[in-house]
Amino acid sequence: MSFSSVLASDAARIEARLMAALAGRRDVPVVQAMRYALRGGKRLRGFMVLESARMLGGVDAISAAAAVESLHAYSLVHDDLPSMDDDDLRRGQPTVHVKWDEATAVLAGDALQTLAFELLADPALGSGDVRIALVAGLARASGAEGMVLGQALDIAAETATTPLTLEAITDLQAGKTGALIRWSAEAGAVIAGADPAPLRAYATAVGLAFQIWDDVLDVEGDATKAGKRLQKDADAGKATFVSLLGLAEAKARAHALVAEAESHLRAYGASAGNLIALARFVVARES
Repeated sequence: MSFSSVLASDAARIEARLMAALAGRRDVPVVQAMRYALRGGKRLRGFMVLESARMLGGVDAISAAAAVESLHAYSLVHDDLPSMDDDDLRRGQPTVHVKWDEATAVLAGDALQTLAFELLADPALGSGDVRIALVAGLARASGAEGMVLGQALDIAAETATTPLTLEAITDLQAGKTGALIRWSAEAGAVIAGADPAPLRAYATAVGLAFQIWDDVLDVEGDATKAGKRLQKDADAGKATFVSLLGLAEAKARAHALVAEAESHLRAYGASAGNLIALARFVVARES
């Protein structure tokens, strides 16, 4: 199967696992909002979980893939809130707080976060030690050492008296975007009992390329394809990879990072083909 076919197939499997996890729950607004927030998206993080586990001969990691997508969905619901990034569109649809209200969005995000750890308790993922390692890793990646820290630094930057430096933005994005991507790539190694170091290095490069390309798309992307408002950072006067490097250099840096990511997978040979294709997709996407 081609990369695009595998990506689409995995996305459908992940969504089915997420909907199954919510099946039978009370049909109240917070659960409706959870389902709404979980639909759509490229599922790149979940794909990295599944593909890294397949490459290393681990068990079917569908519950771990669904877990990181639930965690990611929670982060988007909260990021969109008026007190955070204040967005009214996500994937071309009204954001959760617009479709319902702010309280429902906060609670739905909270519930999506806890659902992620419920999914990681699935015995199908392996021994208790494996599941504890996955839980601990995702907690670190999503909390005050990872994604939450990155978001806090991003919010602080909005009121800073001087724009962030390139080093500071790189550090910020290593938490806000990169931490979950690193966990996603390493999860397959944890499940398979393999050395996670090559996948960690691969994901670190992919995560930074992903954010640089997001900054590129914010400048020259199509809002219809992106499904959200663009050029918000520029309008707010925030420093980005593009504002600091220039558009051409930012693109060149992203492509160089993809090449670096590929180099970390050489030892896996042809079995790493889909993860290499994913890295290349990061700098070819339009949304």
